[in-house]
Amino acid sequence: MALRLFRLVVPSGAAAWKAVSPVATAQIHTSAVRNLRYGWWAYALGERTTSRFKENSKIISIDGNLACGKGALAQKLADKLGMLYMPEPDTHYVDKMTKEKVPLDKAFNGNCSLEKFYLEPKASDGNSYRLQCWMYLMRLLQYSDAIEHLLSTGQGVILERSPFSDLVFLEAMFKEGFIRKQCVDHYNEVKGISICEFLPPHLVIYVDVPAEEVQKNLKVSGKVCYIKQVFSFSFKNLCLIFSEEAEVLAYNATQAQDIERVVEDIDYLKFEKGPWLEQDDVTFHHMRMFVEDKQRVANMTCIPRYLPEVTVGAHEFDAAYYAFKSLPGKKYAEGYNEDVGDKGIWLK
Repeated sequence: MALRLFRLVVPSGAAAWKAVSPVATAQIHTSAVRNLRYGWWAYALGERTTSRFKENSKIISIDGNLACGKGALAQKLADKLGMLYMPEPDTHYVDKMTKEKVPLDKAFNGNCSLEKFYLEPKASDGNSYRLQCWMYLMRLLQYSDAIEHLLSTGQGVILERSPFSDLVFLEAMFKEGFIRKQCVDHYNEVKGISICEFLPPHLVIYVDVPAEEVQKNLKVSGKVCYIKQVFSFSFKNLCLIFSEEAEVLAYNATQAQDIERVVEDIDYLKFEKGPWLEQDDVTFHHMRMFVEDKQRVANMTCIPRYLPEVTVGAHEFDAAYYAFKSLPGKKYAEGYNEDVGDKGIWLK
């Protein structure tokens, strides 16, 4: 599978965590390079999660159509509630996890292009579905980062969208004829075996903006049909998806700008439903062990199914592997590459 190329670039759980976390936490030494990370010994020696949780120790997802103001709302809300804001991931989210100075070529980032999708959404090379698959993986990785941050620090996290609501784009692509039915089946199978491993957000906030206004904000012509498909699916189905397991709030574009009102509405919520209420220190321990292992998270999106859009042949994979290994600092593990100035390698 094309997504297996993720093995070439995914960092270890500790490295990924260090790249995205601004908060230091109590951890245990593991691995030859002496990275600090949570593990079984930490739990055995008394490391517990629930003692860190406060009133705002929650995960909030801001959903809505394209260019509807989700980012501005998420940032202001995070500042107001003292939570961590994670912007919506792009196709180079892994490069940020691995702290690349320059984004790697698209061949190492899902072999897809958002620009090409807007210019040629029905491209015969399968770019549209590769983009959808890759973005689902990016959202899954970011969501695992969010849960890891919450469990490790107790600080809540606010996201722009989550892997739970990612299917709105898949449905829109299919209705517009950008992808085949086999792609939808593949996506549903991948999501079915991966999303069940994660707890949903505590709260979903939906920003309701008409498709025509979204198109105006995007300043893109000829995309209104796709935008309308995303929009038409959104709120009703989003409520059905989340209503039993999470709190849901909805605002129009004007209401979403009133941060005081949004915060007040959140304060009124009781958060008395959903699987988060069933968790304890033992289940949080297993969850934390899982989400810190980014390779394990990524592997759940790789299934043995032949699909031309995402299947990679052995020779192509081999060429990509050695091309990646030939990049500066990629031949050996982080800290062991003399070509990028690593020192004292023989002492490590």
